[in-house]
Amino acid sequence: MVFARKRFGQHFLHDGAVIARIVDAIAPRADEPLVEIGPGHGVLTRPLLAAAGKLEAIEIDRDLAAELRADLVPKGLTLHEGDALRFDFAALAAQHGQRLRIVGNLPYNVSTPLLFHLLATPAAIRDLHIMLQREVIERICAAPGSDAYGRLTVMLAPWVETEHLFDVGPGAFRPPPKVWSAVARLTVRETPAFEIGPLYGKVVAAAFSQRRKTLRNALRALLDAPTITACDIDPGARPETLSPAQFARLAAAAGTG
Repeated sequence: MVFARKRFGQHFLHDGAVIARIVDAIAPRADEPLVEIGPGHGVLTRPLLAAAGKLEAIEIDRDLAAELRADLVPKGLTLHEGDALRFDFAALAAQHGQRLRIVGNLPYNVSTPLLFHLLATPAAIRDLHIMLQREVIERICAAPGSDAYGRLTVMLAPWVETEHLFDVGPGAFRPPPKVWSAVARLTVRETPAFEIGPLYGKVVAAAFSQRRKTLRNALRALLDAPTITACDIDPGARPETLSPAQFARLAAAAGTG
């Protein structure tokens, strides 16, 4: 038995009811390429394989990879041993000739960079069913004006439609984490919901660098108050009240300044 390693942020899911809910939410099919990130001991891998007949998985832990290779590769698993942060998902989608479906109980310590890596090639991904710290899922799915709404919400919004599916308590894992988790569905758009200028990320980062600041103060280095007003946005507004599309308007204005 391979035990959880802190450096990989491992917490192994073991609750059968939670596993069944995840598989039901994914509804895997044999004609769709399904990729699991961080299969661990394969507790989710096995029912996914049973439902789809085949599955690809990416595992960074070489001891777990050896365990999976011996047990599940003969049953239809294609195993990629390595770091998902460096994996070429676009190449795999091209190999299959269609967009990938991603599933994973993602390590909390690399969840945000991993999401951005996946969405760097949105044409390669159809959807993601992910389990993360509940606080992160709430941020991903937040609406403007809510406490959870912030930089992560706005940066992902052009590319995905999000749905918070259900929460998962610490007892569903070994070892149990100190926080609750949640499962979400992210459906990837083939094209962004609105035009994204080159300064979109910079404007969003500056706006949320200090949440209590108004846009007039937070964006002072990028936009003056009259330019913000010309975007039909109140310079005295706080960033958490703006929609992602409004941030796109500000980024476009900053790019022409």
